[in-house]
Amino acid sequence: MLKSISKTFAAIAVISTSLFAGSMVAQAAGGGEHIEVQDWGFKGPFGTYDRDAMARGYQVYKEVCSSCHALEHLSFRHLGDKGGPFYDAEYPNPNDNPVVKAFAKDWTVERIDQESGDVIDDTAIPADKFPDVFPNAIAAAASNGGAVPPDLSIIIQARTGGADYLYALLTGYESDENHDGVYHNSAFPGGAIKMAPPLSDDLVEYADGTKATTEQMAHDVVEFLAWSGDPKMEVRKKVGFATFLFLFIFALLLFMTYKEVWKDVEH
Repeated sequence: MLKSISKTFAAIAVISTSLFAGSMVAQAAGGGEHIEVQDWGFKGPFGTYDRDAMARGYQVYKEVCSSCHALEHLSFRHLGDKGGPFYDAEYPNPNDNPVVKAFAKDWTVERIDQESGDVIDDTAIPADKFPDVFPNAIAAAASNGGAVPPDLSIIIQARTGGADYLYALLTGYESDENHDGVYHNSAFPGGAIKMAPPLSDDLVEYADGTKATTEQMAHDVVEFLAWSGDPKMEVRKKVGFATFLFLFIFALLLFMTYKEVWKDVEH
């Protein structure tokens, strides 16, 4: 009986640790002296994404980042999934979401012509993945000073410091002047980066009227990319908390039962 109780409490400890691990790892991997920790709403065991910020972040990605960086692990329909930036309860199937359809129409994808077998350009539909920006890595490097722009769909998870690092990178340029094609950025390892400053005040015009400062755009696109790399985070946290609560109550009832059954027996 005691062993069973011990195992149950051990299981609770494991669940509890997993709930808090995300925030602890983010803090531990916080990067160098130039990386300032930001107050992200999605951090912590009960954190959630900011839908408005995600929607603005998609706009920043589309109008600014998509000229160089792909989202190869994301399909247009994911934008309309439950928990996504453009989810609409009226359209549980994101392929029917008119907003998602409109976004997809802004992109061109390659398809195989069913009659000729030729590769043709076609308008994207929600089921399509975000298209590649360049046909191959050589073309990507040739268009970007020899550096291949990384895919952004899981960039938050792929970089030490995560969201804090990416925000610091986007806002860490000292000026828009370069030396032989290299810019100084205090957040980038070594301080020298070939990517020109991607953001500047009023670079986009937000549909909701939010003032598009460099800091605001950086915050919004990081929020969007945090979701793109972990779209099921909120569901996972809810399930984790419910599991922890169930195990805690179960262990408590088990312990009370043990005390009642063995109350007249000396140990």
